[in-house]
Amino acid sequence: MTTTTDTTTRTAATPTPAPAPAPTPAPAPPSALDQPLLRPARLGDLQLPNRVVMAPLTRARAAGAGLLPTGMHAAYYGQRASAGLIITEGTWVSERAIGFARVPGVYSEEQVAAWRRVTDVVHALGGRIVLQLWHTGAASHPDHLGGELPAGPSAVNPHERSYTPSGFKATVTPREMTTADIGATIAEYGAAAANARRAGFDGVEVHAIGPFLIPQFLNPRLNRRSDGYGADRAGRRRLLFEIIDAVAAPWDGRRVGVRLSPHWDAGDHFTADEATLADYDELVAELGARPVAYLHLRGPAPAAPGDGPCFDAFARYRRRFNGPLIANLGFGRESGNAVIGAGIADAVSFGTHFIANPDLVTRFALGRELAAGDPGTYYTDGAEGYVDYPASAWRDDAR
Repeated sequence: MTTTTDTTTRTAATPTPAPAPAPTPAPAPPSALDQPLLRPARLGDLQLPNRVVMAPLTRARAAGAGLLPTGMHAAYYGQRASAGLIITEGTWVSERAIGFARVPGVYSEEQVAAWRRVTDVVHALGGRIVLQLWHTGAASHPDHLGGELPAGPSAVNPHERSYTPSGFKATVTPREMTTADIGATIAEYGAAAANARRAGFDGVEVHAIGPFLIPQFLNPRLNRRSDGYGADRAGRRRLLFEIIDAVAAPWDGRRVGVRLSPHWDAGDHFTADEATLADYDELVAELGARPVAYLHLRGPAPAAPGDGPCFDAFARYRRRFNGPLIANLGFGRESGNAVIGAGIADAVSFGTHFIANPDLVTRFALGRELAAGDPGTYYTDGAEGYVDYPASAWRDDAR
């Protein structure tokens, strides 16, 4: 009789080798899109799809005596709608605020209607846009004001230059603003913010940099008042805080940004010394108690051509402000990613890069080279150097 082998029993009795571990997948290569600049962000009640902000840029293209934005403005801002946030050029809150030729205002019904065409285009293209509110104060010139003297915190010539319809002219000694003048100016800011909302903007930014009205009040060399809008640090800050409250009133939630320049160093009145920086330390700390969506900080100018931005200058105020911070001045793709990655800023604004690169976000995303703008066309009154910069051309980066 033929016998058979019980293979089932024998197999069961033999130890089964453990399965080989699955191979560990190789890490995915880093993506060019995985950049801090390209991540979403929230600034107050402004939701941004990326952190590449278009900085305010005076371009002097407003039309006629009414200082209206035109179809070129709609095209210009529409071309740049891929920015996480567009901040418009500084815009006059009233006729008394004017201090630069061919800059638009937001104090008339015609201006509101013209700005509405701009915001409609930006929103149709998926963008977000806030209006920057500007008043030049003592840095204006009688040529802008029908021959009348400009007004400032005190009767002190700021020794600046005002760009008039016939070119740059030296400033004159202004008249000192009365308390009634100050109250009227605050009301003009509030009305301008309400007009901005009617014009379809997503918010407003208070222009408080350089040698203009608000920094004049903050500066003890120019503000020599002895009343509640001068005399000491708290008094010198009062105008800014009352303006912030006034422009926030027409909005729901936090939709007001503030732009400051502690390191502004020009002429014989503005010096970024330690006393000035200490003043701004207190100011920035107090901003946290105001209805502010973000702080937009202009840093110091690079020490030498080719130098990058000074991160420490922004970190100083990051420690004092408990809200979102936008860093500005001297940044590129690499430094912008680095300052956000380090937690020093929440977003970065770019000025001159956006002039010649309407598709700046795309160029950052794809690592494309940046074009250079033509300074000779920055303040001219035509389309050249304004709406004629092309987007980067297609190329197959995989080849």
